[in-house]
Amino acid sequence: MGHAIACYHRTGKAGRLQVLSPQLDDDEIPVSWLFRTFEQMPALEQRAVLMSSGRVLDVGAGAGCHSLALQHRGIDVTAIDISPLAVATMRERGVKQVLQHDFFHFHGQFDTILMLMNGIGIVGMLDKLPAFFRHIDRLLAPHGQVLCDSSDIAYLYEDEDGKRFLPDDGSYYGEMQFQMRCDDVTGAPFKWLYIDPHTLGRVAQENGFSTTIVEQGDHFDYLASITRLNPAP
Repeated sequence: MGHAIACYHRTGKAGRLQVLSPQLDDDEIPVSWLFRTFEQMPALEQRAVLMSSGRVLDVGAGAGCHSLALQHRGIDVTAIDISPLAVATMRERGVKQVLQHDFFHFHGQFDTILMLMNGIGIVGMLDKLPAFFRHIDRLLAPHGQVLCDSSDIAYLYEDEDGKRFLPDDGSYYGEMQFQMRCDDVTGAPFKWLYIDPHTLGRVAQENGFSTTIVEQGDHFDYLASITRLNPAP
């Protein structure tokens, strides 16, 4: 993705950004979509940008579209991404505070942690979710919030009559594996988590957090606000 972002930023065009998976049909992301303005964002993302307050951490910021929208609102935002090409592009596009960093090894304190484009997917697997909550507990200010979106992909397991055939091997149906390719650059395979809102709420509560669904999308997607059950005074 970093290669595609850098190419599009330099030339206004990029090769096909393919999303490959052994579980799903191959897909493609229009690279221009990673450069969308606030006005071009779906309502769910616009709501998240408008709900962001205080000191904000934009996780997996990509080309920086959300960070730029936050800066335009006068918000103090720090953007992080693991891709050096994405980080360089964000700096050239005017994102003021950008760091190349792995979220799970990042330290600081923030009032809002923003994880859009199914950003919570970086957790990878359902059994890694408790570790995610422990990490955000260290990152969040006492009355802080996480704003993240995801999708309930159970519909992928429905037949023509609407009957669901979820995996019976004990795995969670939202655990996926992907690989990205653009031009002659192919990234390493990675695990990605799509989580339904009920499961997210249950695991959050088990780990000291509360989940509120603040926006529903048009295709089984949703925006969630995650806060501590018992915030410190």
